[in-house]
Amino acid sequence: MKEMIELKLAFLIFSGIAAQWFAWRFKIPAISLLLLAGLVAGPFTGFIVPSESFGEVYKPAVTLAVSIILFEGGLTLNFREIRETSKAVRRIVLIGAPLTWLFGTLAAHYIGGLSWLTAIVLSAILIVTGPTVIMPLLRHAKLEKRVASLLRWEAIVNDPLGALFAVISFETYLILNNVHEAETFARDVVIALLLAGPGAYALGKSIIWLFANGHIPEYLKAPFVLAIAVGAAAVTNMALAEAGLLTVTVLGIVLGNSRLASLDEMKRFKETITVVLVSSVFILLTASLDIGVLRDLGWNIVFFVLATLFVVRPLAIWIATINTGATPQERTLTAFIAPRGIVAVAIAGLFGTELSQQGVEDGQQIVAFTFAVVATTIVLHGFGLSLLARLLKLRSMRKPGVLFVGATPFSIAMAEKLADRDVPVLIADQNWNTLRNARDRSIEVYYGDVLSEHAHHNLHITNYRAVIAVTDNHAYNSLVCSAFAAEAGRDNTFQLGRQQGKGERQDLLFTIGGRPLVGPDIGFSELNQRIFKGHRFSLVKLTETYGMDQLKEERDGEVILLLWIAKDGKITFASNDDDKLPEEGDEILVFGKPSETRKRVSENGADPEEPEQ
Repeated sequence: MKEMIELKLAFLIFSGIAAQWFAWRFKIPAISLLLLAGLVAGPFTGFIVPSESFGEVYKPAVTLAVSIILFEGGLTLNFREIRETSKAVRRIVLIGAPLTWLFGTLAAHYIGGLSWLTAIVLSAILIVTGPTVIMPLLRHAKLEKRVASLLRWEAIVNDPLGALFAVISFETYLILNNVHEAETFARDVVIALLLAGPGAYALGKSIIWLFANGHIPEYLKAPFVLAIAVGAAAVTNMALAEAGLLTVTVLGIVLGNSRLASLDEMKRFKETITVVLVSSVFILLTASLDIGVLRDLGWNIVFFVLATLFVVRPLAIWIATINTGATPQERTLTAFIAPRGIVAVAIAGLFGTELSQQGVEDGQQIVAFTFAVVATTIVLHGFGLSLLARLLKLRSMRKPGVLFVGATPFSIAMAEKLADRDVPVLIADQNWNTLRNARDRSIEVYYGDVLSEHAHHNLHITNYRAVIAVTDNHAYNSLVCSAFAAEAGRDNTFQLGRQQGKGERQDLLFTIGGRPLVGPDIGFSELNQRIFKGHRFSLVKLTETYGMDQLKEERDGEVILLLWIAKDGKITFASNDDDKLPEEGDEILVFGKPSETRKRVSENGADPEEPEQ
């Protein structure tokens, strides 16, 4: 028996991460694969029946896992990001959520055919919009910053609110039926709100003080915060069920808006844990579905799902966002994108059981209705978000670009050549004067330090396929690449090689920095000297009769292959694929001496920087 439990736990973790990898590899929503894995493991095969496989620890473990997920989401929320949309966010949370509850209740009762109590609890659960689903979707959809901020804030803040509304609805029913006392419930609500509000705020400030004054060692900071978050959620849940979700969300927001030096490391640590938890818990919750529940999905549920997606949600959001400054396109996208995820499924399972135990005949149908909404929104919004954003012109860029850090003759010339090929480029530098040449060539620039807090909130790194650090400071280049590797990927961060003559005593650790752009021994001075000697960038299309060998022969072998652009627009950097070479039809970007043909053309008065072919 013990071995089977270990095997099932291992299956949850392995299949969850495998689903995440396949989703990344084939550019599809991860949550859809997790849904399929859960159905296969549970209702279809019976390999995992959570309540039987894991016993009494199943539901508490899920509750704490969801708390950690919401805490990590709170850490990502920064008030600087919603300065322009704060009014819309407040309205969506304070007005949109209650309206969704009201309209959803009417739809569940009159369209879904549920009793009033079940309809009220169900609609409260469906207020949540699932940060575990929204975050991966935003990562792939590359939305404009404002609308992405709206969806992210709503998803994280509304999750605990939906849980609390469901608890209040259910407890009110118990009070009306003399199961619980009103005074006891009112006391529990007050205690829970004090713990989740002022208590979580004070706890967050205490953690900041401990860290800032050196009372917690660096290696214990992330585990310490994780332990505190789990403990805070558990204590609050003792006062009022599911109220711990609000506590950890507030705690995460307080810490996320602090200026802790270790904040980035903590976020990465929590993000790693969250990926494992999201994957495993979603499979676990889907596996808990009863095959009989799936058979009960009738036309009333179909009509309810349609009403929820295309009437209830849009109507609530459009009313809530009147005169908020959000554009019609932003309001439309927000109104139609509301995928539900782990929290909705977890809470539905809890209240389905509770309602059934209280003798509510259709109480268990909450699980079927919630599952139907979750599955539909995962598929519809998972595969439709990018298309809808494109139709509304809310995608931040037509295609991924390249971010250059350092305005040098080399980077400006390379950026200009890529821009000629319609590749979006941006050059960042802390010196306004050195950016002048880039501005004169109509290249987009960012004035400031890319590692500053301002850049973090204004440079949308997901817009860029690659980051290339080309300043004259090798250590700074390495620092930039290390900082951006977490988001862009280490294979997509590049820097110039170390200066000639530097030894091991001056080399940084190999784990710091990015890949060499043009070779390990070609540094800043060498490349810019070559620019002054007449070396140029060229975009050359390879043909059946003209390949790399002919190009090198034409230029006496002095040519550096940097990257190539395939027919579909995909950019491949040469230093990333040592064994792979460009093929016929690819357009290569090379740096080196102009060919003799170009020299003659230049001497006759033509522009020497025109492409050769």
